[in-house]
Amino acid sequence: MSAEPKGQTRPAGQTRPAAAEPKHGDSQVEVLLVSGMSGAGRSTAAKVLEDLGWYVVDNLPPGMLRPMVELVGRADGAVPKLAVVVDVRGQKIMTQIKQSLASFWEQGIAFRVLFLDASDEVLVRRFESVRRPHPLQGDGRILDGILAEREQVQAIRSRADHIIDTSDLNVHQLSAAVKEIFGDEETAKLRLLLLSFGFKYGAPVDADHVVDVRFLPNPHWVPELRALTGKERAVADYVLGQPGAGTFLDRYVAMLEPVLEGYLREHRSYATIAIGCTGGKHRSVAMAEALAARLSGLQDVRVSVRHRDEGRE
Repeated sequence: MSAEPKGQTRPAGQTRPAAAEPKHGDSQVEVLLVSGMSGAGRSTAAKVLEDLGWYVVDNLPPGMLRPMVELVGRADGAVPKLAVVVDVRGQKIMTQIKQSLASFWEQGIAFRVLFLDASDEVLVRRFESVRRPHPLQGDGRILDGILAEREQVQAIRSRADHIIDTSDLNVHQLSAAVKEIFGDEETAKLRLLLLSFGFKYGAPVDADHVVDVRFLPNPHWVPELRALTGKERAVADYVLGQPGAGTFLDRYVAMLEPVLEGYLREHRSYATIAIGCTGGKHRSVAMAEALAARLSGLQDVRVSVRHRDEGRE
């Protein structure tokens, strides 16, 4: 099988019927149908789309496709982007999908089709590596199942807006290809969470980096600061004005820059930096806010701050 370009669009000469104007009151839902050959990467694509903000429904029976779209269309914009992952093996299933897509055209619903493909040789190796039979091979060979499936999915492949050939792609490269097609300026960025916490309540188990700022004096022992938090100016000035605080900020930000650049190169979509002090009220909060101010200027990084233990004492 000849290789397709990554993210190939609809072949020349294939057009859709003109979409009708949406009926009055219809909620505009962007619909993406994700399909393809078994073993070509549908599950990976679904996870990436979920990270990009799509509401993903996996293994939806094709007969439920139209009711699902109608349901989210009545959700007043709560689900603006719906991705449905379907297995299109079988003539009956193919007929149901065609009927659903035809109804979308008639109703003026915006939708696209993403098809994941790979060469027969690569698919055989992938099934052999996981020691699982192809769903359609029956008593035959893996290749028999692949050829049977390829014949059945040809109709949906020919109507795809985007075809990604994953033959030469690893998981990270496939993720990048999906992001390139479906990500926008905001969703394509690395999402960096700065999480303040108190060590006495336990360190976050999902942190990629843990920073201990207990080397700074504790505002808890300053009577006029005890009731305040690190988000208030008096506490922030006290914490950041201590010897070593500014040096720590400068050097830690400098250390993080190549780390974050590496995350972006590896197509990582999120990371968490946990900043801890004793109770999670003063020093960690002030330092998390200060780090956010420094890191927010980095290109392709979207920074958010959460204070886990603020208010617990």
